[in-house]
Amino acid sequence: MKKIAVITSTRAEFGLLMPVLKVLREYENTNLRTELVVTGTHLRKEFGHTIDEIINFKFRIDHEIEIPLKTGEAIDIAMNQAETLKQFARLFMEQKYSAIVILGDRYEMLAIAVAAGITNTPIFHLCGGDTTEGAIDEWIRHSITKMSYLHFVTNRESYRRVIQLGENSERVFNFGSTSMDNILNNAAMPEGEALKSLGLSPCTYAICTYHPVTLDDGNTQNQMEEFLKAIKLFPEIEFIVTKANADQGGAYINKILEETETSISNMHVYASLGMVRYLSLMKHARFVLGNSSSGIIETPGFQIPTVNIGDRQKGRLQAESIINCETDAGSISSAIKKAMTQEFRSLCRNVVSPYGDGHAGERIAKKIVDTVKAGNIDLKKKFYDMNAQEM
Repeated sequence: MKKIAVITSTRAEFGLLMPVLKVLREYENTNLRTELVVTGTHLRKEFGHTIDEIINFKFRIDHEIEIPLKTGEAIDIAMNQAETLKQFARLFMEQKYSAIVILGDRYEMLAIAVAAGITNTPIFHLCGGDTTEGAIDEWIRHSITKMSYLHFVTNRESYRRVIQLGENSERVFNFGSTSMDNILNNAAMPEGEALKSLGLSPCTYAICTYHPVTLDDGNTQNQMEEFLKAIKLFPEIEFIVTKANADQGGAYINKILEETETSISNMHVYASLGMVRYLSLMKHARFVLGNSSSGIIETPGFQIPTVNIGDRQKGRLQAESIINCETDAGSISSAIKKAMTQEFRSLCRNVVSPYGDGHAGERIAKKIVDTVKAGNIDLKKKFYDMNAQEM
């Protein structure tokens, strides 16, 4: 039997993998099985224990792998990666997967990719070729690209970058982002029901996520002070804030959010909203605020404004509905005021997302299955040199 493993470690990443996993499971038979490996923040209460959401979606979970998530210092991240590498190398040796499917740019995914490399396990990678200049995700993502055999990128610019990194164009596929699949299929909760589930009445609200900018040294406290100062300038808006991820500095941001929530009456903090509720709330929000990739990739699909703070997402392909600003409260508040104007909201209603048509999951899954069934994967890759027409 041929076996494929889909590996997820965070709430956001599972949302993007879900359309692919759903279709892969439809291909299962006596000769082909797709296993779901759940690890990372999914298994931790402080990050919302989001494995419960996976269970609620009725996905079969084949393996749960606990990994350390301490993020105070750089050495903590290194120790996390070391343990992740050890555990996943053991898993891959035992299960002998025909391929693994991973997404993006997390530091634990880099360790998982290394484990796949040293066990001769083919990697099929989603979301390579993107660029985020303000985070270590940038070099991690490109490193995983070089370790991978198949590449499923989200846009034309990323397609060219992956080839520029020396990957053969015959193994690079631009099927769009699975975030568009989710926008079409999973923003299902009515606005009033979604707000009521948080204890909120109908109101004007924004969705917010602020992650650590991992290539900025020592600025997190100041940035959070400015972010919170900006929120206080708009008492007429309810700010629904999801906590930061498990990057270095994420725990510090979450501590600040927890300590200040009670003193800012219009800020409401949650470890996780769950994908359906998150997308449903986003659909009806006045704008999305912060520095998460969801503001760049998902939000334009709903044709509402994004206020993107700082450099964390710098370099990503952006729609016209995104307002970029600096990290100080003045710049953030000016961007929010622009996002609230009727003129800018009208512009957003005409925006077309550059991230596909909402059918990425089925196309990616079919290519994965066809490749695994063909059985002719050769991990001895040649460096692909671009010709003049491709540059």
